[in-house]
Amino acid sequence: MLPRSLFGRSLIIIILPLVLAQLIATWIFYDRHWDTVERRLATGVAGDIALTLDSMRYADTPDEVDALLMRAADATDLYFIFRPGERLPNDVREAGDSRIEEQLAAALDERVNRPFQIDADYDPRDILISIETHDGVMQVAAPRKRLFTPTTYIFVLWMAGSSLVLLAVASLFMRNQVKALRRLAAAAESFGKGRDVPQFRLEGATEVRQAAAAFLKMRDRIRRQITQRTEMLAGVSHDLRTPLTRMRLALEFLGQEGPEVAELRDDVIVMERMVQGYLDFARGEGPEQPRDTDVGLLVEEVAAAARRDGADISLALPEDYVLPLRPDAMRRCIANLLNNARRYGSHVWVTAVPVADGIDIIVDDDGPGIPAAQRENVFRPFFRLDAARNPATGGVGLGLTIARDVARGHGGELTLEQSPQHGLRVRLHLPQ
Repeated sequence: MLPRSLFGRSLIIIILPLVLAQLIATWIFYDRHWDTVERRLATGVAGDIALTLDSMRYADTPDEVDALLMRAADATDLYFIFRPGERLPNDVREAGDSRIEEQLAAALDERVNRPFQIDADYDPRDILISIETHDGVMQVAAPRKRLFTPTTYIFVLWMAGSSLVLLAVASLFMRNQVKALRRLAAAAESFGKGRDVPQFRLEGATEVRQAAAAFLKMRDRIRRQITQRTEMLAGVSHDLRTPLTRMRLALEFLGQEGPEVAELRDDVIVMERMVQGYLDFARGEGPEQPRDTDVGLLVEEVAAAARRDGADISLALPEDYVLPLRPDAMRRCIANLLNNARRYGSHVWVTAVPVADGIDIIVDDDGPGIPAAQRENVFRPFFRLDAARNPATGGVGLGLTIARDVARGHGGELTLEQSPQHGLRVRLHLPQ
């Protein structure tokens, strides 16, 4: 139930102590404050009523009683009406359930000590108090402002308002700190997809800057390592092509035929294919930069080249689906997949399906397929299902290795599945 983002959790860290502190303060301090203030206000009203009732003993005539009640009303802001000869319906002390009525009833019990009734619904601005005396019933309209003070609520509102303002300021600063982390995460994700991040700069808190600096150093080390490996593979492969070419020419000029010469010629051909595979692998790790590429158009170009070589391919591609790709490397990847499919099957189906986070390029064939237990092994360099490694039945074992390496270099993945066409399905996922 807790938020998963750093921003949400940071806000909870800020809000939770603030809310707890306010609740504790309200419960301990303000509750006692309300209780004390309301009790004193109610005691003041009850005291004024008790004093007025006590003064009525010295008034002998109705006119003197009326004059006394008018003076008491002017002095206390309470409105008195005396009804001689009347009695309360019930000769009991009766009050409602509200906090004000409870405090007022306790004060009347203490100061007046006579049967009374309290009617809080008498008027929105007043509370009617009926008190039974020996000669009749005294009705007192007490203004609510004499029994209740809004200062406590105003103070609480000010406290809540200031807390909201402070929370807004804290949220603004926290959002700026989290923004630096989000940019670092976006830069790391872009680099993982083989895209350059030239605009990335150090920003944010010290710890965030340290993480960003570590990311930049890691990026530079990975680039140096890839460059060194690529240059080494390219150099070794290029150096090997020259002696192989001389060997092949020497065999041609030898002019002799025999099983030994034929085997040596086949070995030279296999070695040339292996060297070419090394060069293809090195080119896949080359310095080509990603650029916006129409995926459907790129697949059509690769399929057209395969059709010129005699491949039977059916296409189902979306229109105008553009992704940042390294086009040459991706052509090599898809070409390897199509070559494998046409080598083992008679027909190839290529489908591109947009998904939530990118696009899936699916290559199906009607060949024999690959056993599930061997599907991960075929991505290992130079691994072939044919233990005899016959050149006529397959390549050198680098096609799927190069294809997966290119896919992962774009932040995607290459997986093998069972095809509905009873052959092998290769799923190439490319993220946005």
